[in-house]
Amino acid sequence: MDLVERYLKAVAAQLPKADRDDIAAELRDEIMDRLDALEGRLGRAPTDDEVEALLREVGHPLTVAARYRSGPQALIGPELYPWWMFGVKVGLTVMAGVTLIGLAVRVLVGDVYVGQAIRQGIASLFSGAITIIGLLTVAGFVLERQQKKPDFIVKWRVKDLGLFELGGDFDADQWGQRLARGDWSSPKAKPGAAVRKSAEMSPVARAVASAIGWTVVLMWWTGLLQVAPIRPEDLAGVVDGVDYGRILGDMVRAAYWPVALFAACRVGFDLMRAASGGNVRLTALGDLAFGIAAAWGLLWVWFWSALSPLIWVGSVTDFVERVRVLIGRSGEDVGGVATILMVVVVWAFAAEVVRVVRAAARLVAGR
Repeated sequence: MDLVERYLKAVAAQLPKADRDDIAAELRDEIMDRLDALEGRLGRAPTDDEVEALLREVGHPLTVAARYRSGPQALIGPELYPWWMFGVKVGLTVMAGVTLIGLAVRVLVGDVYVGQAIRQGIASLFSGAITIIGLLTVAGFVLERQQKKPDFIVKWRVKDLGLFELGGDFDADQWGQRLARGDWSSPKAKPGAAVRKSAEMSPVARAVASAIGWTVVLMWWTGLLQVAPIRPEDLAGVVDGVDYGRILGDMVRAAYWPVALFAACRVGFDLMRAASGGNVRLTALGDLAFGIAAAWGLLWVWFWSALSPLIWVGSVTDFVERVRVLIGRSGEDVGGVATILMVVVVWAFAAEVVRVVRAAARLVAGR
């Protein structure tokens, strides 16, 4: 019976201490009954090999112990798994966009060759994917073991489902089957109206997608997401006699913590509004606050950043004149990049002002 005792000790080691003795005694009785029946059929005492074969029928100690444990028996259960997969799709899509845009800029400015960019892109996507999937798995593990699941999981609404229809275009099984057949062609694209319709989503669905997207951006900005390192100096050089690489580097160093704080607050807010069911006034209040913060950041770029001396103008007349000169400039003229950046900052600030006004209107109206 030495084999039986060793088996029972292995099972008991995986069980909670409070229930260990009772379960081991129950399992011992079951095994001894089976051994008595086996001995009756054989007409003799079973050999060690026959006892071991019987214990294998009972099951591996890890599997047997799992039957007696309470709580989830899976890392991520079937109810939560689709949400985990959706999060992986969104996270990988955002990460791929951030990585490819950065590498494309480096190729355009001549920092790396196309072949180098492809190699770095593959390595970055692989390491970044491991990070994103790992973090989402940890989050799923924690949520799986919560008695009360978030409202956006258990109290979903039909009008929240547009985002998931859009995500259905990224079907891993379908792509795997196509590649197995050697079919490298892209599936037929949806018309623009169909894409816009499928992309419609409620505040809850937007909050979930936004939280995932901003998490990826925050991880990339702080260096936690291992994608190809892109120094500000690599993104720009000397143009029109101006060292834009140095200017961009100074701006990134000055704005590092404010941008990180903004992204972290955005993630927290998106999770809060998703858990609240997409409350209209809460969403409007957040949009108002983040719109003001973004507008203030653009004002900093305009008045106080290292770029300010190149883009600042004192009046609308000066602004229009610089734009007119840009449109009519010849290849030998200089100053075009600064004017383009000036227009971009003004346009972005105007967009944030519109966003703030619309958020204030929703906050007052409640819809």
